[in-house]
Amino acid sequence: QVQLVESGGGLVQAGGSLRLSCAASGGIVSINDMGWYRQAPGKQRELVAAITSGGTTNYADSVKGRFTISRDNVEKTVYLQMNRLKPEDTAVYYCNANIRGWVRRGDYWGKGTLVTVSS
Repeated sequence: QVQLVESGGGLVQAGGSLRLSCAASGGIVSINDMGWYRQAPGKQRELVAAITSGGTTNYADSVKGRFTISRDNVEKTVYLQMNRLKPEDTAVYYCNANIRGWVRRGDYWGKGTLVTVSS
């Protein structure tokens, strides 16, 4: 069974940094696009950053220049380095991946990790 497990969230002061990780495991044949989304209280889930299997990246305008997404295809892991964090970055961050599994192909989600930025 395919699973995505996030780690690295926590409480940080404004201007600080955090690094999120998301590891995929289970019956995986291949992984296509991977990405990070976030959902703040009372708001819709939004794309933060995405990366293709070839390494092409895409960022939300609000995080450009501060966040960096990367992946390790051997370890089946995607990372999100978050620098110069702001209180408005506070949200639950979710990992997403388009995975071809032994059973099915589709989008998979992690359970989320909470990032809280204090002012």
